[in-house]
Amino acid sequence: MNVLFFLTPKSEVAYLKDEWTLRQGIEKLEYSGYTAIPMIDKEGHYLGVVTEGDFLWTLKKRYDMNLKEAENVSILTVERRMEFRPVSINASMEDLIQTAMNQNFVPVIDDKKIFIGIVTRKDIIKFCFDTYVKTGKEEKTL
Repeated sequence: MNVLFFLTPKSEVAYLKDEWTLRQGIEKLEYSGYTAIPMIDKEGHYLGVVTEGDFLWTLKKRYDMNLKEAENVSILTVERRMEFRPVSINASMEDLIQTAMNQNFVPVIDDKKIFIGIVTRKDIIKFCFDTYVKTGKEEKTL
């Protein structure tokens, strides 16, 4: 099975840009409704994922900051507590599933490390469930 089968393309994914400010990042996160968002650079290279907690702990460490002051802080200063490992567009299903076991979504990059989209854990589980049902195994185990 090919990773592209599961891919939600970049054009449909909320993401952050490294030249944004802390405030812009927080606003994008709030608007999207997600708890974690990929970050890319100007060329589109995947830089990692920023979570709600990352923003929260950055603001806590700078406890005298307010949202207005966050307009002057680069989003790159947000300390990320967790690494969201991307997979290559050529990754095997085993690699994709293994990575998704530890992450809600898996960022996908091409050979030049350009971010091209994500694969959600939900889509992988749905595929596995549908495959399981189609094989009729649910009748044997019930």
